[in-house]
Amino acid sequence: MTSVMWFESYWVGMKPEVGGKASSLGEMTGAGLPVPPGFALTTEAYRTSRDAVGLDATLVRLLHGLDTSDTDMVSDRCGRIRDHIRTMPMDPDVEEHLRHAYRELSRRSGVADVPVAVRSSATSEDSPDASFAGEHDTYLWIRGEDDVVDAVRRCWASLFTDRATCYRVEMGYDHRSVEMSVVVQKMVRPIAAGVAFTLNPSDGDRSTVAIDSAWGFGEGVVSGEVTPDNYLVDKVLFEISKRRVAAKEVEFMLTDHDTVEKVPLEGDRATAPSLTDAQIKAIARLARTAEKHYGCPQDIEWAVDADLEDGENEVLLQSRPETVWSKQPVAAGATVGGADMMSSIVSTLMNPLNSKKK
Repeated sequence: MTSVMWFESYWVGMKPEVGGKASSLGEMTGAGLPVPPGFALTTEAYRTSRDAVGLDATLVRLLHGLDTSDTDMVSDRCGRIRDHIRTMPMDPDVEEHLRHAYRELSRRSGVADVPVAVRSSATSEDSPDASFAGEHDTYLWIRGEDDVVDAVRRCWASLFTDRATCYRVEMGYDHRSVEMSVVVQKMVRPIAAGVAFTLNPSDGDRSTVAIDSAWGFGEGVVSGEVTPDNYLVDKVLFEISKRRVAAKEVEFMLTDHDTVEKVPLEGDRATAPSLTDAQIKAIARLARTAEKHYGCPQDIEWAVDADLEDGENEVLLQSRPETVWSKQPVAAGATVGGADMMSSIVSTLMNPLNSKKK
């Protein structure tokens, strides 16, 4: 096992070394779905760097006698552990593999110092009894080798957030057994973005694909600051059976200094649909393809990438099994508070657009 796994090289036996996020991206790539290119730094890279600096001794010292009910103690000790990991030297071979892979990704993308998302892919997130989803860090619009190396260390450090550390202590998990892979993926510059569900999230009807869409990044949908356009598409005929174009007051856009900021939408664009009919149908077909591949209803994160040609610029960022209706089957036509359910699913799917816990 090497330190770097390109998405197209993924096979199912690698999941323990790359975690859930990287596995999903690798599987989608292997299934022929349009996924922005990237790679994962494996858990072996974390183990090698951890062992080289004797991190285990530091963990034993700082976590000995930790009282999880004492929030000040937890905050102090976990903060010191994270600081230690953020500043520890990366194993030289691991660092060279990471830098070489980033240079190669820039070459493949045709962009010098290509902006990337650096995303945690912890193996603990895949445990059936663990509640770590969304706990570990993501850093967006990272450019340059040095900043990528720094962001990877920050992702490693997020293994020891206060909440995750307390959870492991209370559940009796060995901190040494928890490992972190890190995804490095070309950023998408979206014209529009959103989520798609291969069932109707308001009533569980599996004959349709439901699409939520807004201009720019999906941050407005997640924060509730933008009411997204909503479309229902028949899975067989791929005809749009229902459309609701919302009045969108703001858009989250990329600035010249690689930050995402909220700007007002005015005039026709505020009330115009954020997707063309062709794009709606293309996203629905991709969602249906993902569902067929995985064999169960999917919650999907997608974007229309401004860096790609029209007709080929609908990309998938993530695909996960739908959990709400799968766990509590309800006959089509029933209602369970669709707005609240939609908000919950969207919050799970979409990543924050600003760096976390810097």
